[in-house]
This record gives sequence, structure tokens and C-alpha cells, in this order.
Amino acid sequence: MAKSKRFFIYLFLSIAAIVSIFPFLWMVVSSTNQSVDVTRGRLLPGSYLLENFRNLLETTDLQLSLVNSAKISVTTTVLALLIASLAGYGFEVFRSRAKDIVFNILLLSMMIPFAALMIPLYRMFGQISNVAPWMGIDTMTSVILPTVTTAFLIFFFRQSTKMFPKELLEAGRMDGLSELGIFLRIYLPTMKTTYAAGAIITFMSSWNSYLWPLIVLQTPQTKTMPLLISTLGSGYAPDYGLIMIAIVIGTIPTALVFFLMQKQFVAGMIGSVK
Repeated sequence: MAKSKRFFIYLFLSIAAIVSIFPFLWMVVSSTNQSVDVTRGRLLPGSYLLENFRNLLETTDLQLSLVNSAKISVTTTVLALLIASLAGYGFEVFRSRAKDIVFNILLLSMMIPFAALMIPLYRMFGQISNVAPWMGIDTMTSVILPTVTTAFLIFFFRQSTKMFPKELLEAGRMDGLSELGIFLRIYLPTMKTTYAAGAIITFMSSWNSYLWPLIVLQTPQTKTMPLLISTLGSGYAPDYGLIMIAIVIGTIPTALVFFLMQKQFVAGMIGSVK
């Protein structure tokens, strides 16, 4: 009975793995074929990978889009981790009834869909453009600022801070460290797995962001990778081989970040502190 149960478990897991991996494999295989082969559903690798890549470089500014996405994603990740960790640390270490009320209101903001905020945000950045053009419409700042403070990330750091050894805080205070010194010298190094998990979540979300950049980034010089891929697919006769190679290139950075920090991500998500 145990063997038959194990067989069905492995069978189910194998099927789930195939279903999960197949779209990625199909994307990679399609990037080596012509557009007509992709539309026919060809599942065998072709010989047009280099040609598709060369056409992508000739018809688009791939390097600029990658640089724009990297700048936005890295800046957003660094600022979001700094702000969210400070807020989460403060909400948990310096608890009070008023702070708990503010935190609950912050959590309620997660119920507001982003679509309801787009028009007010666009009008706000439109007015800012008249005063400070460097942070108005069609700038990277307008993409970064609305995403550097998220209720989820603050909640995530506060929950992780519950597992932080309070004895370390007391030891730091007894040694004469300020609260900022405790945060920088004790809290930050100890919570590295939490930072790794937060970094992966924020980086992937920022890199794949499409709707808000589509609204505020209005010139080809500010296009990100999702906008570049969207442009390739909006033509009258899209080249699907070209689109697939662009998607593969756009997927590589997030895949690398996840696989390089996979262990820290798992440890951070389960709230462990090392």
C-alpha cells in the first residue's frame, strides 16, 4: 500500500512539474524557430536563434530597455527594502496603541486596487512635471516613487521582526548603541534572509511591472523590457520568433536573481533568522 501511494504521489508531482515547466520550455524552443513555425505549434528546436537575436538588435533598442529596467528595478528594490525594514522594525520594536492603529490602516490600503489609484497618481505627477520635470511624467522617478513603500513589504518585515531575538536589542542598548546603530549593526546583518526574500519579491515585481510604466513612460528612450515586448506584439504581423527571444532575454535577470538567492528566499519566507 505504501509503494502504491508513493507511486501516485510521484506521478502527481511529475505531472505538476511538466505542466509548470512546459510554458518556459516552449518559450525557449520557440525563440529558435521562425514565426510561422511558432504559429504552427512546432515543439522542436530550430536554427533561427541567432537570426532572431540579430533581428531583435536591429529593430529595437534592446540594450537601452534592459538598462532602463535594471535602473528602475535595482533602485526600487534598494529603497523599498530600506524603507520597509525601518518601518517594520519601528512598528514591532516601539509598539503602542496609536502605532497599531496606523499599521491596521496601512494594511487596509492593500484592499484598494491599483487601478483606482492610477488617475490620481497620473494627475499628481503631471502637476509635479511643471515644478520638477526630473520627477514628473516620462521619468524613471515617476515609476519608482509609487512602488518604494508597499504595505505588504512593511507587514512582511514586521512579522519577521517578531522572530528577532530581543536580547540582542537589550545588549546593544547596554553597549551604548543608538537605535539607528542597533538597526545598522545588529538588526540588518541578522535579518539577511528576510532582506533576501524581500529583495527577490520586490525586484521581480518591479522588473515585470507593466501597467503603470505604460501610462507614465511615453517616449522610446524610457521604455522598459515589458513595454518593449508589448510593442513587438502589437504590430499588424508580429514576428513571434522575435517576441520569444525578447521574452527569454527579459526573463533571464529575474531567473538569475531567484536561483542565486533561492535558499535565502525560502529561509526568509518561513521567518527564520540566522
